[in-house]
Amino acid sequence: MVTAGAGTAGAAGSSGRGRGSYRDLPVPTVVAHRGASGYRPEHTLGSYQLALDMGADVVEQDLVPTRDGHLVCRHENDITGTTDVADHPEFASRRTTKSVDGVELTGWFTEDFTLAELKTLRATERIPGTRQRNTLYDGRWEVPSFEEVLKWADREGRRRGRPVWLHVETKHPSYFRGLGLGLEEPLAGLLRKYGRHRGNAPAFVQSFEPSSIQRLDELVGTPGVVLLSAADSRPWDFVEAGDPRTVADLVTPEGLKWIAGYARGIGPTLDLVIPKGADGRLGEPTTLVRDAHREGLILHPYTMRNENTFLPADFRRGTDPNAYGDAFGAFRAYFETGIDGIFSDNPDTALLARDAFRKG
Repeated sequence: MVTAGAGTAGAAGSSGRGRGSYRDLPVPTVVAHRGASGYRPEHTLGSYQLALDMGADVVEQDLVPTRDGHLVCRHENDITGTTDVADHPEFASRRTTKSVDGVELTGWFTEDFTLAELKTLRATERIPGTRQRNTLYDGRWEVPSFEEVLKWADREGRRRGRPVWLHVETKHPSYFRGLGLGLEEPLAGLLRKYGRHRGNAPAFVQSFEPSSIQRLDELVGTPGVVLLSAADSRPWDFVEAGDPRTVADLVTPEGLKWIAGYARGIGPTLDLVIPKGADGRLGEPTTLVRDAHREGLILHPYTMRNENTFLPADFRRGTDPNAYGDAFGAFRAYFETGIDGIFSDNPDTALLARDAFRKG
């Protein structure tokens, strides 16, 4: 395989956006999960830049809206744990309780802030107990808008002479549509504005709600990816529509054929690729990779992290849950299934693991 953007520098021109198929990405593709979130607070320009500097093939963004309709990069609309909002007395009255996709949450939410107000906040580490070193960088970066990220990607593309690939997720799209803050139309508008709306543009769009990818498929040619959670779960748009299907139904050959009608790939949780036993150790791989490939779908499962607490039990080392385990061994086990890529909080580890896997 050739690297992302190889042979496309001339087409990239001054924009760095490039032209080329997602199938030209290295395999297994390393997707930097929320940037290099193992080392910097997630969804910050610092996290994205470090991921790119480490060599990640693709950098992920999660999108939620502001009250005035701007798309910003946060894993959730609840910003209580990822910003210093609690330290801002001027926003104390904004703390509230909401039901988001059937889950009751108390905190501060992006849809209650304008973009200008969000820009007065600073990003913080989401899991400081596990990643204490990341707290060193608390307060160094703002909450980025997606348009800022697109401009950053173009600048970096020009500087590097090759496109910067993005993996863009719509978060809770049905919930936000119900608030009059639909995600797909403004996302499609930005993708068109920055030349990432075609099938050969260096971007993916992804969502846990299939209807969001169906809607985007009607608006842009950007390759769509359906994210798949636990087998017994139901996408929230299915819950709202009364669709009885579960993820287990979507990973059957029939379900994958349905997905292939509007998407180019799937992003399953790793347990759908290799289930864990009651002891937390990896079992035998499922047929998901084979079945998805048969429908022409690529697979970018999620998420690999280096810490023991996140690894399968057979790859943990020592008793400290926050210490690194045998991440390389776990990467190899997943790569051996034939997946096309993987999301990782530690893109440098993932890239070394890929190099070792390719050498046999």
